[in-house]
This record gives sequence, C-alpha cells and structure tokens, in this order.
Amino acid sequence: MHDIQNQQDWRNIEINKVGVKDIRYPITVLDKNKGIQHTVASVNMYVDLPHHFKGTHMSRFVEILNKYRGSIAIKNFSKILNEMKVKLRAKTAHLEIEFPYFIQKRAPVTKSRSLMEYRCRFCGSSNEVEDFYMGVTVPITTVCPCSKEISQYGAHNQRSLVIVHLRFKRFIWIEDIIDLIESCASCDVYSILKRPDEQYVTERAFENPMFVEDIVREVSERLMADENITWFTVESENFESIHNHSAYAFVEKNRDMANRSL
Repeated sequence: MHDIQNQQDWRNIEINKVGVKDIRYPITVLDKNKGIQHTVASVNMYVDLPHHFKGTHMSRFVEILNKYRGSIAIKNFSKILNEMKVKLRAKTAHLEIEFPYFIQKRAPVTKSRSLMEYRCRFCGSSNEVEDFYMGVTVPITTVCPCSKEISQYGAHNQRSLVIVHLRFKRFIWIEDIIDLIESCASCDVYSILKRPDEQYVTERAFENPMFVEDIVREVSERLMADENITWFTVESENFESIHNHSAYAFVEKNRDMANRSL
C-alpha cells in the first residue's frame, strides 16, 4: 500500500513535536514500602518532523509502548526515547507519563488507615543530550497568618496544591518528596478523619499558619539542602476560602547556575 506519510511536503516547515497524546496505559511504578505499585497512566509521545516529510507514523508510537509494557520505568526512559528516534527517523523524542500514585496514611490520632492519591509525572526528552525530570502534586492545608493575627475568633484556612518538579543525580523516591512537601504545610490532608483527628488537624494548622509565599520558600529551602537535586521548581496555589480567586507563588532554582554565580 502507498505510504502517504513519506510523501514530500512542499511548505518547508519543520514540526517541533508531533505524535500521540493522552494514551491511557497500565504501568508499574516502584513503591518504597511495597516494592511495586500498579497504576494507569496518561502517556504523551512526540518526535520532531523534518520539513520534507508530510507526516509521521502514529502507529509506531503505540507499538513501542506495547513493547515496553510492564517495564515503563525511569531506568528505561533512555531506551524508549532512543527507539522512538530510530523507528520514527527523528532527531528528538519526548515522553511524558502522568499517573495517580497511592500511599496509605494513618490518621494522626485514631490511626485510621486510608489511601491518599497524589498526581505524579515522569518527563524525558532526547536530542543531542538526554533530559529527565519528575513531578508530584501534593494537597495540603494552610491557615492564613494575617487572618489569625487580626481575628478574635479564629482564622480562615484553605486547601492548597503544591506542585514540585525536579532533576536529580541519583534515584529518589516519590514518597520522600511527598513527605518533604507535607512537612512544610500548616498541616497534612487525610482521606479519613474521626473527631479526635479533626481536632488535631484543626489545632495543628492554626498553630502553624502559612502564607503561600511561606510554603514555596519552606519547600525550596529543604530541596536546596539536598545535594542530589540539581534543579527544581516549586509552585503553590491556595484555593482561598474568603476570596473568589486563588493565591499563587512560584520558585525555580538551578544548582548549576547557582554554583556558577558564586
């Protein structure tokens, strides 16, 4: 059959990324406590397309994904990216995997067990050099320091999302990053809270008020203290309970650039 994709295109325009997006696919992720965890990811796969080709071969992306079924892990990102470049005759390749990750948490007082969901992502690219970074989104609770200071009866609080992306030299556990972020909050978020737990969470958050600026600075300070982490971004969004908008803050740090400036 005639291959339309290999026909020449006369518009002389390169395409930076072309491929398949939002493939729902089962993957296995390393779990610090249980060894492995099975989850379902949303996968994006892209390559560049030279100006003289009319199209790329979309089915080859899925073929590669099927080949690595059960072994789509950080250690295999380089292999998958290189195979994408070879099979699709490309100079660059990009692989993005986002998935829910579940951790069993105990309520702070009653120790009731429940599963907490966190959104995680692995992102890699291959050109002249290879790049990989991971990300995690963690829900937390914050209490407004200003509200606590000026109010006679309490303070307003809100649920917040902290998103961290980072590059590193040696393997790092998802659980360790989640623990670090939660330790910087006014208080953790839990799936199950009985009355004694709710009292503890409310009082702990009230005793530890945090602006959105405090959150990103606290997380950044802890990440900067880890020599294994070479680059990171931290963003926090507070879904304000007394405003019709969110509060937001963002920090980016590159250890290599920081060392060059010394």
